[in-house]
Amino acid sequence: MRRTRGSVAALFALTAALAGACADVGSSSTTIKSTDPILDSADQVAFGFRTLVTDGGLLRAEVFADTALFLDQNTRVSLRVAHGDFFSATGAKEATLTARRGNLDTRSNVLEAWGDVVITSVDGRVLKSPMVRYVQSQNQIMSDSEFVLSEPGEKEMSGIGFRTDPSLNAVQVLKVRSGRGGTVRVPGP
Repeated sequence: MRRTRGSVAALFALTAALAGACADVGSSSTTIKSTDPILDSADQVAFGFRTLVTDGGLLRAEVFADTALFLDQNTRVSLRVAHGDFFSATGAKEATLTARRGNLDTRSNVLEAWGDVVITSVDGRVLKSPMVRYVQSQNQIMSDSEFVLSEPGEKEMSGIGFRTDPSLNAVQVLKVRSGRGGTVRVPGP
């Protein structure tokens, strides 16, 4: 009988010790702190997101994101680590956009991107801005933020605010740093 009582006592002590350890681990590992309140509002979350932006059946842009949060009854998509490709009327790729974050309004087909936005045209022009907006109905990229447009051959233009086509061929500068704005046509390759 001593052996059984000793075994039962040891088993009881081990069970109590494990239960206490599990309670400690469980309480600290189940606490999740979110610094982004939008996560609580999302209707859905998707990883490896991809969608197409079309105009009358014509592909205008393809949008990718590491993470997509669907909001407002899936009419707004909040993007994390966004990437987009823009296409011409003939289906040829015109430019690529990268940004840390973005929003896609699925009703109006407006893509906003911010956080180290870089747009690179297929012929080597690079536009950098903290924020841009692509409006599919106008097939225009625009911003009221500062920007720098670099061309191959070390030519550079900068200002505050712009409008351009996705290929970065016709750039309308809203305000040059030292004067008024204007339109610049960049010759094709």
